[in-house]
Amino acid sequence: MFIIENYLTAVLLCIVTMLCWGSWANTQKLTSSHWRFELFYWDYAIGILISAILFALTLGSVGDEGRSFIPDLNQASQENLFSAFLGGVIFNGANILLVAAISIAGMSVAFPVGIGIALVL
Repeated sequence: MFIIENYLTAVLLCIVTMLCWGSWANTQKLTSSHWRFELFYWDYAIGILISAILFALTLGSVGDEGRSFIPDLNQASQENLFSAFLGGVIFNGANILLVAAISIAGMSVAFPVGIGIALVL
């Protein structure tokens, strides 16, 4: 398992993570304007999934401390793994619908309506 042991390094990586929030929208603006916004998000989400799996199998198995990724995965029950998978599918499905609504109605209309409906449900 890859463990950060230096406090300053951990804080710097947290700052980098905060700077990367919403990076999919910024990278979409850099691509062709002919690629629909919600389709770009779909491809971006699949790319992040593949990257996360590669990082888990490489950095998740580096180092002498802690368990590596595969033993951690084997430790979880099938119900917990299914719940995590289902939560990711629902979250990304909702994001795709929200992005589609933003491309149609704009951020100022779609975001409050979408989040309002989610809070009610």
